[in-house]
Amino acid sequence: MTVGGNDPQRLLGRARFIDADTGIVFFDLLNGNIFPYVLDDDDDDDDEIEIGDVVLIGPSWRDVTLAPEGLWPRTPWIGTVKTVLDDLVVVAVNGVLRSLPLPPGFSLEVGFTVEGNDLDGVVRVISERPISQLDISLGEPFDLSRLREHPDGSLSYDNFGGYEKIKARTRELIELPLQRHEELMKINARAIKGVLFTGPSGTGKTLLGRIIAHQANAEFYKISGPEIISKYVGQSEEILREIFEDAKKKDRAIVFFDEIDSVAPQRADDSHEASRRVVAQLLTLLDGFDQNDNVIVIATTNRPQDVDIALRRPGRLDWEIHFDYPSRHDREAILRTIAQDLHVADGLNHSRIADMTTGWSSAELRAIWSEAALLAVSDDRDIVMTEDYLGGYQRVAEQRALIATTRRGQHAERAE
Repeated sequence: MTVGGNDPQRLLGRARFIDADTGIVFFDLLNGNIFPYVLDDDDDDDDEIEIGDVVLIGPSWRDVTLAPEGLWPRTPWIGTVKTVLDDLVVVAVNGVLRSLPLPPGFSLEVGFTVEGNDLDGVVRVISERPISQLDISLGEPFDLSRLREHPDGSLSYDNFGGYEKIKARTRELIELPLQRHEELMKINARAIKGVLFTGPSGTGKTLLGRIIAHQANAEFYKISGPEIISKYVGQSEEILREIFEDAKKKDRAIVFFDEIDSVAPQRADDSHEASRRVVAQLLTLLDGFDQNDNVIVIATTNRPQDVDIALRRPGRLDWEIHFDYPSRHDREAILRTIAQDLHVADGLNHSRIADMTTGWSSAELRAIWSEAALLAVSDDRDIVMTEDYLGGYQRVAEQRALIATTRRGQHAERAE
């Protein structure tokens, strides 16, 4: 074969495969077609045609000549590494898998985002993580670390006052399966996939979820429903997939959905399409767990009736723990627990405050201490005294009364 000129009547081809048994060379053409060429005896030279050679074909189909260097266009592409073998790498480009020679000069790992072209294959590593369309639309890589909390043992059940039965049940239902995963697999027990925390706002559902993660030494992914739906409409499914894929790589993980009813509300004919897609994606992810995945989903809601019914079927969020307003005993335990982290005077009457706070949530009890601390500082003191404690209670009680009055007025307006 000879080196040919740039004749516009000729087709440009690039050798993709050489069949040594039949002597046929298969050339890729620019239009996507494949041109088979049978080598003559004169052409059958080990150094004559090699994979990757660019040729000019025509005007006769037997007229195949080597093209000048640089004639074949270097069409760029970006893809994600799926598999790395001894002699080649498999890259996903626009959903299509390509097998390419291993590039010299740098190493590749699964998940790398790479740049390449049709002539040279992989030419450089862009990122050591997959870059998705979500990253491009946000203008920066989506950072899972802002949702993920690594346990450091700083939280314990001592930080959660009261609710002894609930703490015991969550340890049994969530912490134990995470810590004893291998033993449960040997028994071949059905893995616990999801637990639903129900109850009024401010009763400590999120705090207990974080404590469980810390005690079980599990990665904790906290997902705020309103943030995902309002901020990433049309892209929420991809975020969910990334979270679950990352969680499955951990030894133990808890994926925590705050206000799951805002993420996965009941689907109806008039439901928003984005919401319906998110629910369908969440169902797929929950059903995608296998016995080896040491991941448990915890979701909270104060409106369980608004959570899509499909999520509460067996094998999904089928375990439920209800958080009611704390009892008299629980309220005193909560007040004492919070006081342990503060600089307070001896002999504060927690029992009296517990008696006066029937129907209060854990969050409201914590607010008493915040107000008490403000009163102490306003009096140039660095210790909370009895008068601060009572004053904090009075301030929160007045705020509760104001909110209750406002709500009654709103209900009355709706009734009219």
